[in-house]
Amino acid sequence: MNRIFFWLTLVLAFCLSACTAGATPTPIASTTLPTLVSPTDTVALNTPPPTSTRVAPTATAESTRAPAALTPRTQPTPSTTARQTRTGDSALFGLDIAPIADEFTRPVFITNAGDDSNRLFVLEQQGRIYFLNAGSARKHLFLDLREIVNDKGNEQGLLGLAFHPDYKNNGKFYVDYTNLPNGDTVIAQYQVSSNPDKAEPNSAQILLTIDQPEPNHNGGMLAFGPDGYLYIGTGDGGGAGDLHGDIGNGQSRNTLLGKILRLDVNNAPPYQIPPSNPFVNTADARPEIWAYGLRNPWRFSFDRATGDLYIADVGQGTYEEINFQPAASGGGENYGWRTMEGNHCFRGGDSCNTAGLTRPITEYTHDLGCSVTGGYVYRGQAFAWLQGYYLFADYCTGIVWATRRDTSGAWQTRQVTTFDDTISSFGQDEQGELYIAGHKSGTVYKLTSQAGP
Repeated sequence: MNRIFFWLTLVLAFCLSACTAGATPTPIASTTLPTLVSPTDTVALNTPPPTSTRVAPTATAESTRAPAALTPRTQPTPSTTARQTRTGDSALFGLDIAPIADEFTRPVFITNAGDDSNRLFVLEQQGRIYFLNAGSARKHLFLDLREIVNDKGNEQGLLGLAFHPDYKNNGKFYVDYTNLPNGDTVIAQYQVSSNPDKAEPNSAQILLTIDQPEPNHNGGMLAFGPDGYLYIGTGDGGGAGDLHGDIGNGQSRNTLLGKILRLDVNNAPPYQIPPSNPFVNTADARPEIWAYGLRNPWRFSFDRATGDLYIADVGQGTYEEINFQPAASGGGENYGWRTMEGNHCFRGGDSCNTAGLTRPITEYTHDLGCSVTGGYVYRGQAFAWLQGYYLFADYCTGIVWATRRDTSGAWQTRQVTTFDDTISSFGQDEQGELYIAGHKSGTVYKLTSQAGP
């Protein structure tokens, strides 16, 4: 509990890593994170990244019904004209952030609709979705869900948003939130109204509801993959140490908690199971499961060029990790929790059986932070030298890292900069440029650079 009281005074109520005992985080500036590559990793680390083989969903899929977030104190909002940016401390990068809009309340995600409007959509944890028009700092309310969203716990609230790949034509989008009164996770489909700047609040169709035994570890990320299916990140049910059942929710395949799920929402209602999901014909396994062994995959993303999947999984008390799934994967990876925390045995002795586990591609300790915030592989046009790097950060310290494979296929990870805000999420616009949500300040920043390598 020492860690809770320490960070309570620092960020009060947003510690995605979760109410656990552990070493007190001590930020260390200008430190290069070592590359961590496990020889037992089931991802091939000695070959170049595969090209995407994720295919478009088939029109037929078996139908299966099933029922599936952070709150700091109010902080003063800085002026976008007065806020200072900080440059990178690595010789390889010269990264900055420039504020583009402020006066948000606990922003937790930034995304785009993919409809050629060039709007940025910003989620507020308490339940509102705003958008910014290109080149404007003025926010416009798109949808207000505060009457149904439970954000009482520091990891609860409106947590995820994904626009359908054909949103421009069908107007469908999806949200992930914890509901009132009991805090269960809800995945719901909504529809835009006849006004493209307003969602229809009465259009909700609930796809999935997942019982949450504890208020923390709710995951919340939604994203459509290159295959057109909806991917959902769920936490392990909360508490500390995943003390759910004999093996924990992360390792149990008969629960939707501690997983990445994959659903076909193109032939609803409410959804269907893609026939290529790895556990469709497996006894005592939920067919919605795409990958498992996760603690709290707060943010994950697909590389828009290759289709590879990067999963940032929030750690317990010592390690934060980045997991990788190549586009050629057929799913079914076990990323190790609660057997492993990062590359390290969490349950010691005979119970630490690492056979068949997919190890993280990189990790960092709580000497450098408290809770990992996953980002994106940069595929924008502004910084050619940043192409192919996956960026991620720590919520508490603002340290940003970059990782990618070298020519030998080994993952190389280094600290590249530190930003003076609590980074709750990265975001991506239609052109592939990157943004950052400042949870404490309520500011949306754009990733910029004064110089290349």
